[in-house]
Amino acid sequence: MNPITLLIIYFTIFSGPMVTMLSTNLFLMWIGLEMNLLAIIPMMVKNTNQRSTEAATKYFLTQATASMIFLLSIILNYKQLGLWTLQPQTNNHIITLMFISLAMKMGLAPFHSWLPEVTQGISIQTGMILLTWQKIAPMSILYQTHEMLNPTILMLSATLSVLIGAWNGLNQTQTRKIMAYSSISHMGWMIAVLPFNPSLTMLNLLIYITLTVPMLTALKINSSTNINSMSLMWNKTPMMLPMISMMLLSTGGLPPLTGFLPKWIIITELSKNNNIMLATLMSMMALINLFFYTRLIYSTALTTFPTSNNSKMSLHHNNNNNNMIMPSLTILGTMTLPLSPLMIT
Repeated sequence: MNPITLLIIYFTIFSGPMVTMLSTNLFLMWIGLEMNLLAIIPMMVKNTNQRSTEAATKYFLTQATASMIFLLSIILNYKQLGLWTLQPQTNNHIITLMFISLAMKMGLAPFHSWLPEVTQGISIQTGMILLTWQKIAPMSILYQTHEMLNPTILMLSATLSVLIGAWNGLNQTQTRKIMAYSSISHMGWMIAVLPFNPSLTMLNLLIYITLTVPMLTALKINSSTNINSMSLMWNKTPMMLPMISMMLLSTGGLPPLTGFLPKWIIITELSKNNNIMLATLMSMMALINLFFYTRLIYSTALTTFPTSNNSKMSLHHNNNNNNMIMPSLTILGTMTLPLSPLMIT
């Protein structure tokens, strides 16, 4: 791809969520979402094959439908109140329509089916943008409008997301699909605490991005698209093994790693607000998530699959696929739990 074109695409992907986050006008928020949508489509079809074309088509149709519903809710709100912002007087059906559109944008259950298929069909680098940066704009809108959202609908969507993210991730062997179902599960945790403490939602989003970026970067460096290919990591990049193990355990929420912090405070917040059953269910599903993360660790670090002599010699070759940001993100994603009082306050 032309470097200037690539620069324009990356700039648009970066500026789209910025326009959404810095706007109080709903129409400008919609424009930011559209900038994000139209800029990432060329990134998806950069590697021209049937899988990427199919993934880009699914993504475009789903996101265009969500954008249409979001624009419809904006127009209905303007027709009712004559304003481009949501107000307490806004009809509940309009707010529900808006939440449905944003749930489709983020891949929340029950509008999640497109996310694993699209993530599987595109490159790991584009998948990293899809699973991290693309979540920021819809989440910022939910953060700004959380007081008007229906808590019952939020709790239902959060419960479904946590259940589907855990159970569907169990039978996956493709690493990109596993990370997609992990994303669905984490989105459920964020939405569950949104009506009670939206600041915890944004903290969870920040920690999730901090963990997902180095994990997908490690998969890209080693070209690990399935569990079996991860077993060759011991002789390609042996230093990756402890880093990936720590990041996966932290993503699963195992103490004393950083990923335990959002689960700990979200369960505490739900318990304070008399949502004991939901907190218990989410804790049980977190154990299932931890199980398939542990399965990845087992395939990566605890087994030596049958390999040819040629592949065993790759340890002695220089690996130029170094990434300078990975060590710092790994430290942030695994060792910042002692700073939890500072982050919570």
